[in-house]
Amino acid sequence: MGAVEALEKLAPVVLAFGCGVLLARRKTVPAAASQVFADYAFLFAVPCFLFGSIYRSDLGALFDWRAFTGYAAAALAAAALTGALVRALGERDPRGIALRVMAAVQVNTAYFAVPVFIMLFGDAAPIFPVLLFQVCVLSLIILSVMELGSAERTGSPARRLGGAVRASLTTPVVLACNAGILLNLLPLHLPVVVLDSFDFVGASASPVALFALGLHLGGTGLDVRGTTREEWGLIAFKCLAFPLLTYLVCHHLFGVRGIRLDQLVLIAAMPAPQNLFIFAQRYRVGADMAAALVVKSSLAALLLLPLWTQFLSRTP
Repeated sequence: MGAVEALEKLAPVVLAFGCGVLLARRKTVPAAASQVFADYAFLFAVPCFLFGSIYRSDLGALFDWRAFTGYAAAALAAAALTGALVRALGERDPRGIALRVMAAVQVNTAYFAVPVFIMLFGDAAPIFPVLLFQVCVLSLIILSVMELGSAERTGSPARRLGGAVRASLTTPVVLACNAGILLNLLPLHLPVVVLDSFDFVGASASPVALFALGLHLGGTGLDVRGTTREEWGLIAFKCLAFPLLTYLVCHHLFGVRGIRLDQLVLIAAMPAPQNLFIFAQRYRVGADMAAALVVKSSLAALLLLPLWTQFLSRTP
């Protein structure tokens, strides 16, 4: 897929995102409403879409061990590299290091990757293995460091960690994906009317999620001049270095080829996750930086996606 074709496919993404920005800037729709739209997308529409998509998927093809292991290896290497660089540059708080690792390696799946993949590939199911790895491995590591490094949290470390893990694994997106896998494996056939209902609601996931992100950006504004060197570095690592590392590891070490390699690289090129700011607020570390990284990396990722598709179209 070339840059021109990618731009054509991403036009609806830009339209929904840009409309949210414009309406928030003109105060036609209050920026605070972005939370309502985001909750609808995250709690209802995206889970409906992922459930139906995974239920119909070929799980054997979806969980390609080369692709999954390659991405996991690249993500863990990127996390270790980010942590070492951040510590070498002077950050000593374990929570601060964990937050920056999360910004550099984890991706915004529900609000950004799902709509982009629907536009580019017509299917967001390939995101699920990465989502599962992100929730069960990366988030577990981040939450462990955050919980154990916080002196303000009450209760025993094991209890605090257990509560954080339960909260992560019981989000609607994860529950919908696991339900889709379970029913896919069982010898059951859901009625067509049920699947059509999920499809109807799921079809709204992409535009609503992007519209909510646009409203948020339009309300908070984009202070490019105020971007610190650290923020520039994390955005560059997230949107450039991590996708390139993913390409090198998956392609040259694990032999991943074709559209699956393209999908893994584009997943890695997604912006910092929306819950980065939530974690920063919860653990009282770097909240302002986290909010800036979510917004700025989202815009950077949107601008760089056509270039990544052009790069991938020219590589074997």
